[in-house]
Amino acid sequence: MGADRDGGGRRRPARAAAYGVCGVVLLAGCASMPDSGDVSGVDSTPRQDTQVRVFAMPPPDNAQPSDIVSGFLEALTSDDPSYSTARQYLTKAASRAWKPGLSSTVLADGPGIDVNRLGSRENSNDLSFTLTGTKLARVDAQQAYAPASGSYNEPVHLSRDRKTKQWRIDTPPQGVVMGKSDFQRNYMAVSKYYFATDTASRSASRPAAVADPVYVRRRVDPMTQMVRSLLSGPTHWLDPVVRTSFPTGTQLQKGVAALAPDDQNKLTVPLNANAARAGAARCKEMAAQILFTVQTLTPAVDEIQLRSGRTQLCSLVEGRANDVASLGSARQPDYVYFLDNKSRLVRLAAGANSTKAEPVPGALGEVGRQLRSVAVSRHEDRAAGVSADAKNLYVASLASGSSLGAPVLVSHGTTERDRLSAPSWDANGDLWVADRDPAKPRLLLLDQGKGEPVEVRTPDLDGSIQDVRVAADGVRIALVVAKGGKTSLLIGRIERRQESAETRPTVSVLELRSASPELEDVTTMSWAGDGRLVVAGREQGGVQTMRYVLVDGSTPEGPAPAALSGIKEITATESDSLPMVANSEDGIVRLPSGMQWQKVTDGQAPVYPG
Repeated sequence: MGADRDGGGRRRPARAAAYGVCGVVLLAGCASMPDSGDVSGVDSTPRQDTQVRVFAMPPPDNAQPSDIVSGFLEALTSDDPSYSTARQYLTKAASRAWKPGLSSTVLADGPGIDVNRLGSRENSNDLSFTLTGTKLARVDAQQAYAPASGSYNEPVHLSRDRKTKQWRIDTPPQGVVMGKSDFQRNYMAVSKYYFATDTASRSASRPAAVADPVYVRRRVDPMTQMVRSLLSGPTHWLDPVVRTSFPTGTQLQKGVAALAPDDQNKLTVPLNANAARAGAARCKEMAAQILFTVQTLTPAVDEIQLRSGRTQLCSLVEGRANDVASLGSARQPDYVYFLDNKSRLVRLAAGANSTKAEPVPGALGEVGRQLRSVAVSRHEDRAAGVSADAKNLYVASLASGSSLGAPVLVSHGTTERDRLSAPSWDANGDLWVADRDPAKPRLLLLDQGKGEPVEVRTPDLDGSIQDVRVAADGVRIALVVAKGGKTSLLIGRIERRQESAETRPTVSVLELRSASPELEDVTTMSWAGDGRLVVAGREQGGVQTMRYVLVDGSTPEGPAPAALSGIKEITATESDSLPMVANSEDGIVRLPSGMQWQKVTDGQAPVYPG
């Protein structure tokens, strides 16, 4: 996420491509390593300037088997677009069969190399090794990242050519493998954008844009990689709830080698004949998808022009993109809300320096309501509040003269901890809340914040939901889940099914996955971007920390939020132009961009709309 564009209509992410070349690092690929002995390793390359280009060296003549293995592993960490140097360490047959794009395995350190002594003989023409390490993550063929754990053990077999007497690998590891620091140097997180299907806002004519994070190689023409990935379709996890506007079979025009904006910040994208089947409105959506996608890489794109052959299909300038699709990070709430020391729901103008809050209009702004948590709808016209004993959920209009009325939901848990969580509004105007009653734990959805609640299906849930936050895109939900004395942050996909016009829709949260694998005790969290959250918690055996995480469980580039002690609750917006706000041991505090935490006033339960 990044700075505001002067006069622009939407925020741009601050990730920028490093197109300049500041230097070249040569990986020799010939480190000395014995054929026998204890486990050895190829250390990850120390973290370097991200603009430094890294190239590998081909295998020298008469290299020893261990040098071939280590040279191959080092070549995997280079900036060679097609891994042509790495292929020189393989036999011709192995090179044809090897598919580096199949996956990238990330290890805690560089892979260790263990000689398999059994079966190896002096003067033999074949030799095998085992690559070892501790898995941290895996990037699949769709470039989707997923945390991983456990041991990595992958065989590597070498043979010596009978004519040339040169050792080469005939059984390489699957895909690519490297240590964490090399992965961070070689890859970058970007987001491609699709449109929500059956969860788009009922009142909006524009589709909701949904970020689909992937990892691309940092210095191998990332912009073209991103567009190709966008055209190939959404990742498997997100696919059931999004759509693309590109006609089936749309690809870059044959012969297109690289994409780059011109000196007017316009990116022209030549597409094949399939793209020409789209009508004018659909073409604008295609352009919006590309614009949102490439702007997660560089802000230096103001306009997208789509062409097919010699025909211009359509163009879209940044200032009109929000007329085509709704992007969460483009939304600017009017206020930040919290409960003051009189238990009133109060508000401060979003982004203002004022520390004097005013009560909201209506019943929730009156003294004595005795609330413990609140949520304000994204249109800021309604609010939901949970009573101090966590038993009752109320919904009221934020209009002068509105009344509170009876609770819309009552929990029968025996203690406060076993009752209602803080609520959350989605983009449809529906209200989500967890009832933590051990006798009947449920995730509930109230259509437009009223009526009989729908029990949301959670077939993959293993634990008790403690907190709920729905993303602005309406298709993802963040849950803090407790199990075995630990709390973790999980991200689920929201699916709705309408079996018939006479029945209520079935709502499910599916394929829950961890977004904070390094934290064993999550205290609080909030969405802080189209595909990013801010989370406070404790690492194993550590003190409380605060960090950003992506929905796939990876850590985005850039600094973490400034440290804050005694944090209890936190709220942020999808746009980072507004300060993060928290409830800490000092009361309500806020974090303006580039500054330290500042005390605002006393209070609790701070929330932005959502």
